[in-house]
Amino acid sequence: MTQSSVNLVPREVLKRLERLGESVRIARVRRGMSTQELAQECGIGRRSLYRIETGDAGVALGTYLTVLWKLGLLDTVQGVANPDDDEHGKILEAARRPTRVRAQAPQDNDF
Repeated sequence: MTQSSVNLVPREVLKRLERLGESVRIARVRRGMSTQELAQECGIGRRSLYRIETGDAGVALGTYLTVLWKLGLLDTVQGVANPDDDEHGKILEAARRPTRVRAQAPQDNDF
């Protein structure tokens, strides 16, 4: 990722990616896996795994998810962008609902 691209990523996002990368590294080490071994099993290069473990924002989401899958942690992302947790979205949706509902006109069955 170029330096100008990194500047476009909000600081809060970069911090979250760093924490995610650290969690991936801890999970890998706890499983006794080398970077070479995990990268090979995920079908990626060691450099890509290094970029994940350092929180690089330029790594594809699919690559992150593949590594989490291989570590047995894919289910931990279930809460990401969960619509049930989107309180702001729910408020906006409720504001767009009509306040009145019209009764449906009877349908004529003469065909």
